[in-house]
Amino acid sequence: MLVAVERLKFKAKFFRGFADPTRLAILECLREGEVQATEIAKRLNQSESNISNHLSCLMDCGLIRNRRNGRNIYYSIRIDKVRKMLESADEALKQVYDEIAACVRYEE
Repeated sequence: MLVAVERLKFKAKFFRGFADPTRLAILECLREGEVQATEIAKRLNQSESNISNHLSCLMDCGLIRNRRNGRNIYYSIRIDKVRKMLESADEALKQVYDEIAACVRYEE
C-alpha cells in the first residue's frame, strides 16, 4: 500500500507542471515546435523573467528541453507523450466542458 501512495504522490508532482496556468500556457506555446523565451513572453504577455523561471521549472521536471543556436536559445517539449497528453486533455475537456465550467471547487 505504501508503494502505491508514494507512486501517486510522485504522479501528483508530475501533474503540478500542468496545473500552473503559466506553465500550461508555455507547454501550449511549445506544442507546435521550438520557440524562444522572448517569443513565449510576448505571446503570453508576461515578463521574460517570469517566463524564464517557469521554463526552468519545466526543464528541471524533464518536460521540456532547450537548444542553443548561437546567442539564441530555443525551447521545445522533450517527450512526445507530453504533447499527446495535451491533445488528450483537449478531447476530454470537450466532453466535460459544461461540468468543469460549473465546478466551484477549483476556482483560481
